Amino acid sequence: MPDTLEQTNLAEQVRQQLSMVIDPEMGRSVVEMGLIYLIEVTAGGDAHILMTTTTKGCPASAFLREAIQACAASVHGVKEVDVELTYNPPWNPSMMMTP
Repeated sequence: MPDTLEQTNLAEQVRQQLSMVIDPEMGRSVVEMGLIYLIEVTAGGDAHILMTTTTKGCPASAFLREAIQACAASVHGVKEVDVELTYNPPWNPSMMMTP
């Protein structure tokens, strides 16, 4: 059971770190925007992040993926990071976190 708790804590640390990644078009973090759909971390420290962008073909897609990957990789205990881009479900403004 400790592995599950450690994985949950690591996933939460990754989420907190991703709050530093700012969407250049909206000026808010990808976490606040609701662009991060899922963060999973294995017992071995491999992270899988499922994300979206505000629109398909968003010009900032590559920048956001690279920034998310680098940010997640900076968390102590994370070994490898896989960032997967999806549009299912499509993002909409109701997914944004309210301050």
